[in-house]
Amino acid sequence: MINIKVNSNICGYKHKIHGEKKGKEISIDIKTGCKKIAQMSHLDVPMMKIFDIKDNYVTEKAHEAKACASCIVPSGVLHACNIEAGFISDTLAKKSKYVSIEFIDEDEESN
Repeated sequence: MINIKVNSNICGYKHKIHGEKKGKEISIDIKTGCKKIAQMSHLDVPMMKIFDIKDNYVTEKAHEAKACASCIVPSGVLHACNIEAGFISDTLAKKSKYVSIEFIDEDEESN
């Protein structure tokens, strides 16, 4: 079982993703204040539909929920699925602690 916190600082929402492998699916629950993400808060994700970026169960559900194109929650869900499926090491993920996107000034770019 995996628990992930997603901080969507730009839109002001915090989301908690809980994932658990059940047979050939990953059961996903998302606690969120976002109405769009709430539409995809209970998913049973087929493990064989998380590999491709275009033909992907999670991105399909995010599209159906009309999630913003820049929403990072689907990525968090995919991380949870990949960890539960054993495609990403749980130990490595917890050791790494987080992945991030940083917005930098031009002055910082040369460093």
